[in-house]
Amino acid sequence: MDEMLLLRHGETEWSRDGRHTGRTDVPLTARGQGQARALAPLVAGRAFAAVLVSPAQRARATADLAGLTGYEVEPDLWEWDYGGYEGITTPQIRRSHPGWYLWRDGVIPGDADHPGESAAQVGERADKVIARARAAEGAVAVVAHGHVLRVLAARWLGLPPGEGRMFKLDTGTYSELGYEHEKPVILQWNSRV
Repeated sequence: MDEMLLLRHGETEWSRDGRHTGRTDVPLTARGQGQARALAPLVAGRAFAAVLVSPAQRARATADLAGLTGYEVEPDLWEWDYGGYEGITTPQIRRSHPGWYLWRDGVIPGDADHPGESAAQVGERADKVIARARAAEGAVAVVAHGHVLRVLAARWLGLPPGEGRMFKLDTGTYSELGYEHEKPVILQWNSRV
């Protein structure tokens, strides 16, 4: 692999409202669809050895609207499972857990569909995606979610998963990971076309 293009899905109602959206499968808003279409010039005419997309409809719709075709749905790209915090905003969580911070404090268990994950578990999934990407001959495109992509960037750099906290990532943006002198680097981060 020579570079990895990361696309964060476009806006959803939940991302707009700051609700933690892990495994709940919410669609793009009209604005989110526009954000996804805006990514099309970035991928137009580029050949990708692999295109890996989260199973969530918001990620698949972003890939489709950006013009990525022939992609493979990759379960390891699901967003962080927020457990009992699924669908809840940070201010709501802080009412019962003052000062709560996802990257430090993690999540509480939820129901059977949302058992929750630690940063280390998200990091293990990110490592699998990175291994797949590195095995490809050429550029790789990945379409997924804010927190899992932040963890993926940290792991790309050899950092612990929790260091993904340093890489803010907005909806409808792109980032690029690559190499400098054979060492993993971030080439571009949280950019708009």
